[in-house]
Amino acid sequence: MVKILGTLVALIVIAAGGFFGFEFYVQRQMANDVEAAFAAVRETGAKASHGPVSFDMWTRTVTIADIAGESAAQPPVTVKIGRFVATGVSQPGAGRFAADRIEATDVDMGGTVPVQAQLRFTYKAPRIQIMNYAGPAGPLRRLDPAAPADVHRFVFEHFAAVTASSIYAPTVTGSMTAGGAPVAGPGDYTFSGLAMREIRDGRMGAIAIDRVTFTATMDAGGKQEKLTGEIADIATFDFDATATLAMFDPARAKDPKVYRAYRQMKSGAYSASFSGGMKFRIDGMTADEIGIKPSKVQFPQLMAILEATPPPGTTPTTAQTRDLLEKVAVIYEGLSIGSAEVRGLSMDLPEGPFRLGAIRLAGLENGKLGEFALEGIEARAPEGPVKVGRFALKSLDIANLVRMSAQFAATRRDPSPDQLAAMMLLLEGIEIRNLVAPYKASGKPVNIDTFGLSWGQFVGPIPTRSRATLKMSGPVDETDPEPFNLLASAGMTSASLNVDLGAAWTESTRAFAVEPVTLEIGSVLTAAARASFTNVAREVFSINPLQAVIVAAQIEAGPLEIALRDNGGVDLMVAQHARTMRMSREDARRALVMEVRAAAMPLALANPDAMAIAGAIARFIEAPGGTLSVKLTPRGKVAMAELIDAIRSDPFAALARFQVDAGNGR
Repeated sequence: MVKILGTLVALIVIAAGGFFGFEFYVQRQMANDVEAAFAAVRETGAKASHGPVSFDMWTRTVTIADIAGESAAQPPVTVKIGRFVATGVSQPGAGRFAADRIEATDVDMGGTVPVQAQLRFTYKAPRIQIMNYAGPAGPLRRLDPAAPADVHRFVFEHFAAVTASSIYAPTVTGSMTAGGAPVAGPGDYTFSGLAMREIRDGRMGAIAIDRVTFTATMDAGGKQEKLTGEIADIATFDFDATATLAMFDPARAKDPKVYRAYRQMKSGAYSASFSGGMKFRIDGMTADEIGIKPSKVQFPQLMAILEATPPPGTTPTTAQTRDLLEKVAVIYEGLSIGSAEVRGLSMDLPEGPFRLGAIRLAGLENGKLGEFALEGIEARAPEGPVKVGRFALKSLDIANLVRMSAQFAATRRDPSPDQLAAMMLLLEGIEIRNLVAPYKASGKPVNIDTFGLSWGQFVGPIPTRSRATLKMSGPVDETDPEPFNLLASAGMTSASLNVDLGAAWTESTRAFAVEPVTLEIGSVLTAAARASFTNVAREVFSINPLQAVIVAAQIEAGPLEIALRDNGGVDLMVAQHARTMRMSREDARRALVMEVRAAAMPLALANPDAMAIAGAIARFIEAPGGTLSVKLTPRGKVAMAELIDAIRSDPFAALARFQVDAGNGR
């Protein structure tokens, strides 16, 4: 029995000695592997060092202390990690490293942004946790530290080779200081609850930050002020590094395809205040389908913008401004956004509170924005409060607007007529809804229910199709222009107006039509008209006035139709005439009819159609609530140039060139 026990003890001692010898061997081998990985980093030109390395074979846990690194790129980026612990480590393949869990503590990173102000940044994280990690055990390739594009590409290539289920940092603090000229932006930042999820194949399912608090220095009206604030619930979804890598790939410099970088970016409430007292708040922001076109956005172009930006406090030359704006225009052409919005903007201004329900952007593509809209505006003017339900710009060409700004900056003169005409190409329409503004000093509001202006179908810089609509109401007084001063004289205190004007040219038929033309003055009248012109050549729409005038001489008049409907205006006119002449309304009506017929009698000798028109007008006055229609049809070809001359010298002789049909209805 004693012999058996002695043998068993001997076996245990031998096994234990073998185990600890093997563990020592494995730990030493792990230390060698770690050192080999750091040596591979140093071969790229960077600095990399570490403290003691330990390995627990039972839990497959690697612990590395005092990691320090410095990039070879200039200016360098430094990284320090107090303690690195990887649990459940394995080697899934040659040159690969995996761990069930990685925890890094006392992480400190710093560097300098290569701009004129020499912005120095630092970030510190007490703890960073990574779950289910797998990635390269060392650098994938050598890099050129002197080439910033290669450095950035190197980083994103390694990101594309990494997988992890999540990365989490409870707190990250950052600061930015300016070592050069004064600049807006330096300050202190704290990120709470930073999380990244579903990292695989160069994609990331989500990036989320619970809250960001900051104190920064900003330029407010030419002076530096402290800005403090916080942003809640920041998140991005479906990040794809393919788009970013394309920016650093010279082979993609001619690639016209748009690569999606993010499916969505959003944030919750953003509130901030300046030390001078101004405060503002945003309820939330969202942007969807953000993409990049490599043929327009390449890293060298972005660096060129930084290099072309004049140092703070200096005035750029005309050439510098033109060059910088051209570079910015190209970047706009390379960005793609499906939609974006800023919700619930409010500011406390000296003039009073300002509120903006939403800023909406739709369809940024090739430098052109489908729509830019402001909704729910509430502000205060000296005369009283102002509200706008919606203000929108349609098809705004941002890239070419920036280019045109560069031209104006180059000439330092007011825009020429051809430049002003070319600006029509940058926008296709304006829309205003539910505008309420004070009218003069009366305190009564003017209401614009809708206002729309659109144009298109260009011949050169001149649009050949346009449409204008307006629906509004408001107070009237005797200082207003006609016909509103007449309404005020008749005792009306308010009026409504509804206008719809359109015009379009058809190249195949060389016809130009002005329609619809409608005007409605509430409780007064409704007017509608249609005019057409033929033999309108393309050259009429030239910005060369001499050429346009010569070709315009060939234009011929087409039919003209006018229709009036009485909505109460006839009775207002009769009542006003009765007050002026101090007679009854019946007598005033008869007097007006007689005046119309009397005025037409001598004119009928020159043109019998004058009596037909006068008769229709007389019946229109006699029967309130009726309609008056007049149609003029050319007798053969009527040249517009000759017609205009005839109207100036003898209007009724000009009328003789048309067949006149005048009538009444109910």
